[in-house]
Amino acid sequence: ANQVLIRNRFAGVNAGFDTLLCRGEVPYVSLQPPFDLGVEAVGEVVAMGSGVNQFTVGDAVATTVRGGGYREYQVIDAELTIKIPEAIPEILTLMPTGISALVGLERVGEMGSGEIILITAAAGGIGHIAVQLAKLAGNHVIGTCGSAAKGQLLRDLGCDRIINYHQESVSDVLAREYPNGIDLVFDCVGKHMFDAGVDHLAVRGRFVIVGFISEYGKSLEIVSQPRIYEKLFWKAASVRGFLLPQYREAVPEACDRLLALFEQGKLKVAIDPTDFHGIEAIPKAVNYLLSGQNCGKVVVRL
Repeated sequence: ANQVLIRNRFAGVNAGFDTLLCRGEVPYVSLQPPFDLGVEAVGEVVAMGSGVNQFTVGDAVATTVRGGGYREYQVIDAELTIKIPEAIPEILTLMPTGISALVGLERVGEMGSGEIILITAAAGGIGHIAVQLAKLAGNHVIGTCGSAAKGQLLRDLGCDRIINYHQESVSDVLAREYPNGIDLVFDCVGKHMFDAGVDHLAVRGRFVIVGFISEYGKSLEIVSQPRIYEKLFWKAASVRGFLLPQYREAVPEACDRLLALFEQGKLKVAIDPTDFHGIEAIPKAVNYLLSGQNCGKVVVRL
């Protein structure tokens, strides 16, 4: 009685959920195959139960529920559905991706103003929103990326220092140009980016782990080096894990703020231009994202 039927128009591809969930590597979710995939969707309400009064047929909505994304229709509890101005793919960049950027930077990273902030995979779905939020807060932003097209996107977004890691060593640039270190690192990549970020943290610097896409779908690399506390202790620095489901209470306010910034034109949303159409295109879209080819958010039109 309290459910709605939604016709999905667009599904967002989410590197973490789409790989780690498939492989059963999300510790707090126990799944037995077969199970439905896809977390992010935007669409319209086509029918609802008798107990639903906050929606009408035709309302544009967004959902972020496991199994609700990669399908043409979904049935979902009304309370898990967010009303949006219109069913456009840009919303998928704001929810939940943009929400992760906002909550990760502010709540976990304790972002201030006038700080030096390093954002890895800065031209990706979450990265390009994080760059803009850090700039709006009045910070100097360094962004890493792997192609000229991604570098151009970051330039357009006002990124202060762009490091194409195929052309420059991130660690060398940080050592040479930022001798006092980095106040806040927002890292989605892991591996060598993690090492460089930790090595170059400033006094009382914060490192936020948002993901580790370099190791998704692979067995984790075993490394041998001194334990991390020795690096952090002398700087009073910290490394913090961030996962949005553990910060549910922060989501509604973050959602409202992002939609307002988007509607005011203060936040630009980058959708990758590659056309993925229909359910059958989803595996291709996931591989495209994991191979690092995307510039902005990868979206499938349903």
